[in-house]
Amino acid sequence: MRVYKPEWQCTFSVNEGAEESANWKERLAWQLRAFADRLEGSGRTLKIDCNVTPEVSREEVDTCLGKGFAVTQGLLTQLAHQAACEDVMRDAKAELFEEDPQH
Repeated sequence: MRVYKPEWQCTFSVNEGAEESANWKERLAWQLRAFADRLEGSGRTLKIDCNVTPEVSREEVDTCLGKGFAVTQGLLTQLAHQAACEDVMRDAKAELFEEDPQH
């Protein structure tokens, strides 16, 4: 009887800038990205490297990335909500946030 063993590999990395070991082309590309970010005045440029074996379609990768960014949006929204609640509490009940000088 033959035994079948599925094999796969996935590497995923996100970069916000050139690594120290980057060649001149990569450093130039990151300088251009930084320049574009400054021109637009907001946002953040990320470079995503994704290698999957066996190969999956670009559409499938894009779908996964979209779902990941949707989860990120939800997490950031929760953090913003928590920070807003803390700001209100610090204003309304400042005494709860005062540091005790005896400790």
